[in-house]
Amino acid sequence: MSSENSSQSPEQQLRKPRVAVVFGGRSSEHAISVVTAGAVLRSIDRTKYDVLPIGITTDGRWALTADDPDRMAIADRTLPSVEQIAESTDGAVVLSVDPGSREVVYSEPGSVPKALGEVDVVFPVLHGPYGEDGTLQGLLELAGVPYVGAGVLASAVGQDKEYMKRVFTSFGLPVGPYLVIRPREWEQISDDGAAGKGAAARKKIVDFAAEHGWPLFVKPARAGSSMGITKVDDLSGLDEAVAEAQRHDPKILVESLLRGREIECGVLEFEDGPRASLPAEIPPVTSHDFYDFEAKYIDSAAGLVPAPLTDEQTAEVRRLAVEAFEATSCEGLVRADFFLTEDGEFVINEINTMPGFTPISMYPRMWQETGVGYAELVDLLIQAALRRSTGLR
Repeated sequence: MSSENSSQSPEQQLRKPRVAVVFGGRSSEHAISVVTAGAVLRSIDRTKYDVLPIGITTDGRWALTADDPDRMAIADRTLPSVEQIAESTDGAVVLSVDPGSREVVYSEPGSVPKALGEVDVVFPVLHGPYGEDGTLQGLLELAGVPYVGAGVLASAVGQDKEYMKRVFTSFGLPVGPYLVIRPREWEQISDDGAAGKGAAARKKIVDFAAEHGWPLFVKPARAGSSMGITKVDDLSGLDEAVAEAQRHDPKILVESLLRGREIECGVLEFEDGPRASLPAEIPPVTSHDFYDFEAKYIDSAAGLVPAPLTDEQTAEVRRLAVEAFEATSCEGLVRADFFLTEDGEFVINEINTMPGFTPISMYPRMWQETGVGYAELVDLLIQAALRRSTGLR
């Protein structure tokens, strides 16, 4: 906490830093966020930090929750939720947006609000919109509370795959062919009315397929954990795929199939700057059409860590991962996902500014193989957040 000490009172300097772990949220990745929070809560060094778990329900209420990681795990293929572990169905947690105070207050209808004390740093383990996309980060900036992970801009760019790819391209990072369909395009009726809604957008996708070939992947532009993604083999499956993607986001992304190997690499912020982990490979999942939600979290598809790459390939993907981290102005951590194409070139698919921290997640597994265990990883992230101030930096 060295850089923060000058702005803290003597009382703050004497007590342990207080970490609020914020999880759940309004996105379709709510359950995975709860699972991640359980793993983080289990690993935080309680001799070094005080911990306050705060869950956000699926309708957006901030709730005081039990500090009980065992109840946050996937059990018998059943996903957990904040509602299941909230201490009250009516109580709400409020964080002051006064940058002179980091006080957290808990209130219930008909009761006097109760002060829960100040928070020194927030560890947000929210995935998807309303948490990973810069919205929560903006609130914490207003409140003057340091937090783990990327800032407002990097979080927003990392969530929106369209602008993420635009940034990568502007920095010379290789990306695969893609097409964006905005909601108004899919709803637009043709000029003569005969072709129906979405005719022009459908033609764009067909022309894209004519240039790059089938199959295509149709996905939400601003979702993660492989939510809402469909592999489309021909035109007959297109409308259903678009409808599934739009359940998660009205803006969709269409990508061509890149034939090759799926390679992932973690980036972590140290005091001397970001470093990349040893990479992992996601082998073909024979029981699934692609590496989808169930393969990741329910069926526990195993990745190969470290990836069986040459020394030169390993060095190259680690270099590209750090470049992606820097290009998007990230802080704290990133998981960068690549394809190693059949001609031996790495193409970046996307980054994830708050990758999963479940026990089987690739990000902590890659760092474990690189020499940073789970508990140390959590500690390094908290320490990096405590070193940073809020505001312009």
